[in-house]
Amino acid sequence: MSISLIQKYNVPGPRYTSYPTVPYWDLDTFDASKWKQTYLQSFNESNTSEGISLYIHLPFCESLCTFCGCHKRITKRHEVESPYITAVLKEWDLYCQTFSEQPIIKELHLGGGTPTFFSPENLKTLINGIFSKAERAKDHEFSFEGHPNNTSREHLQTLFELGFRRVSYGVQDYSPIVQKAIHRDQSFHNVAKVTFWAKEIGYTSISHDLIYGLPFQTLEDVIDTIEKTKSLSPDRLAFYSYAHVPWIKGNGQRGFKDEDLPKDDTKRLLYEIGKQLLEKKGYHEIGMDHFALTTDSMYQAFQDKKLHRNFMGYTSSKTQLMIGLGASSISDSWYGFAQNEKSIEDYYALLDKNEIPVFKGHILSSEDVIIRKHILNIMCHFKTSWNNELQFEALPEVLDRLQELAADGLLVLLPNGLQLNETGKAFVRNVCMAFDLHLQKHAPQTQLFSMTV
Repeated sequence: MSISLIQKYNVPGPRYTSYPTVPYWDLDTFDASKWKQTYLQSFNESNTSEGISLYIHLPFCESLCTFCGCHKRITKRHEVESPYITAVLKEWDLYCQTFSEQPIIKELHLGGGTPTFFSPENLKTLINGIFSKAERAKDHEFSFEGHPNNTSREHLQTLFELGFRRVSYGVQDYSPIVQKAIHRDQSFHNVAKVTFWAKEIGYTSISHDLIYGLPFQTLEDVIDTIEKTKSLSPDRLAFYSYAHVPWIKGNGQRGFKDEDLPKDDTKRLLYEIGKQLLEKKGYHEIGMDHFALTTDSMYQAFQDKKLHRNFMGYTSSKTQLMIGLGASSISDSWYGFAQNEKSIEDYYALLDKNEIPVFKGHILSSEDVIIRKHILNIMCHFKTSWNNELQFEALPEVLDRLQELAADGLLVLLPNGLQLNETGKAFVRNVCMAFDLHLQKHAPQTQLFSMTV
């Protein structure tokens, strides 16, 4: 790839798990009552026809990984498990009290933190508690994130019996030097063990998360990690750029110096060689930074134009309503977003008052909804079109910005839309930024986002 393109487009930019992105949420128009109104509207419109999604944030970790940008609480005290599960189930009960009918859960994901910090028995209590007030959709998909160092066969067996068929393991990189820098000491043996356990038990989709751009990471490290990964044949992969945002996450991302990170064209080479290797190994690019074998449901969803993206990442099916439970979780009603209190203590305090523990959010305007559709199309299908339904007032100025991207060979402008080419897929965030009216009107004075390349 052209170094000049990398230098030109390697700028801070959102990852677009939402639109508008969190820094541009209009907090002045948001309160808990408006959130209730919008999630109930969405529930009443879609629960019977497609069901809802649940994301449950389990924030505890026994040690700090210095590459991580997630909300977490570091502790070795496992007595925190039961009170937290009690709180999550109370939050779910507060939602269920407002629903007009029993919720039908199509997607459920346990994220973190480290979900496998919790004992299998406590996870069983959590899931059974959720379904004491809900039913499973016939075509449900349940998934969880497992830490290779502490996921036991009992974890996998228990969650399998509860309906889970997909598991994702955080691998990052197998280099001992890189692992030491990011405080993630994790052997290939541990990853292989939990991967083969999941296959033996019957999980139908196993995913590995890999990161490029980590401190001290070399091209040889990336090649070695991908070769080892292929030997385990996970069904899908996330191969994404390390997001260096220490100004947001503070000391959690200061376990190394800035100069220890691969820069610009060097970092991009890690991705390009890695991508070529993955394609040679039979993995197909699915959306941004994701790859899947042809046998995986994610690949089929991409082929069928049914791929979706939300705060859980890419999913092979879509629900209009996603409820986030747990501290810091984000909910999405399609018409609005709401985030729970980030501090566990503040989260507990609102639940003690019998209040759904949201503290900020955004109600989408009609223009926001249209722009959101375009960004989702670009992120999931590498193309979009502006027909009568997806016209918006600011389209001419968006087209002006797209002209430069087209001139640089990143996309093709069609009479009624656009299509990214192979080079443009690497700059999909930059293409989305051309549509981001909030970002264009109010460019941040300080850096908010990680670099796009």
